[in-house]
Formats: sequence, C-alpha cells, structure tokens
Amino acid sequence: MTGNVIGEGYGMTEASPVITSSPRDIIKVGTVGIPVPSTDVRIVNDEGMVQSVGERGEIQVKGPQIMKGYYNRPEATAETITPEGWLNTGDIGIIDENGYFRIVDRKKDMILVSGFNVYPYEIEDVIALHPKVLEVAAIGIPDEKSGEVVKVFIVKSDKSLDQDEIIAHCRENLTGYKIPKQVEFKKNCRSQMLVKYCGGS
Repeated sequence: MTGNVIGEGYGMTEASPVITSSPRDIIKVGTVGIPVPSTDVRIVNDEGMVQSVGERGEIQVKGPQIMKGYYNRPEATAETITPEGWLNTGDIGIIDENGYFRIVDRKKDMILVSGFNVYPYEIEDVIALHPKVLEVAAIGIPDEKSGEVVKVFIVKSDKSLDQDEIIAHCRENLTGYKIPKQVEFKKNCRSQMLVKYCGGS
C-alpha cells in the first residue's frame, strides 16, 4: 500500500538496534526473523540448557551489539549477562526448523503454579478461541496452597457468557493446573472510547 518494503526487527535497549530481522524476500508472518550478522541467538530452559527446535525457553543473545552492563549496577549486570557473555533477554521464544524465532511470552509474566511454569500466552490463546470472547488477559495471583493461581480478565463478545462456560472450555483444552481459578469480566472500554471520540451511540 505504501510502495515501500517494510523491515521488521526484534531488539531491546540492552541489544541495540536489533537482534533478529526478517529477510526481505522470505518474511514469515508471526516470527521476528533470523539473527542478524555476527549475532548468536539460542533458546534455553530455566537451568540454562539449550532447547531443541520447537521447544520454548528464554531467548539468549551474544554479539557486538550487546551492552557491557548497566551503569553502576554490577548486581543487575550479573543477573542479565552470563559469565560467558550471553544476554538474558527475559523473552520466551521458540525457534523453528528454518531458524526463525517467534516470541511467545515474557519470563517475568510467567505464573508458577505448584512448581509448574504456566505462561499467560497459553491460557489466553485457548480462551480467545471461545466464540463469545472478545479479549482476554491472564495473570498470576498469590495463593497460600500453590504459590500462585491463574486469574483471567475477559471482555465478552456475547453477554450470555459466564464463568462456568469459560471453566468448562478450559477443562477441555488445558491441563488441570493451567485452568483459571478466578474469572473477572470487564467492560469493553475500547469500544466506549471509540463512541466517545468518534461519535455514535
């Protein structure tokens, strides 16, 4: 539409300007491309072990664009950069068989339920498939028994949707510890804003 080629890249302040980029001639929708020259990127689990193709884990990066450290914050630097020079991005990703990376979540958003890792993205993807759901967001909330449990916030596309219907849908598509313990319905503020600023009723 613009008459220009759009370049897509994945980067962060600690690794500027980019870590990966999509080749102009082979763009894979839903991915952030492949590593840029002189840059190594890998997926590791919580123990730092490199993951195989298709397995999710934290994205680590090594290359000339990686920062030397946080100014006057040696502890934060040690937490972010490994002794071998790998930058812990905090992003959860997957690499496919062609070397393309896909970001699926943030490590800090991970919910720890009775020792099991639960990523909000997994819950949100399942609930978003329900025909009566317009939008959904999942978070972890404190729980005395299991440490954390899953809570979801949902904007309905159908007023008849209730909590029992959501839980039943989740039971069919998720393992037990990933099923939300709390469901809260929210108003569609976005549509209200559009009515307010764009006119209409």
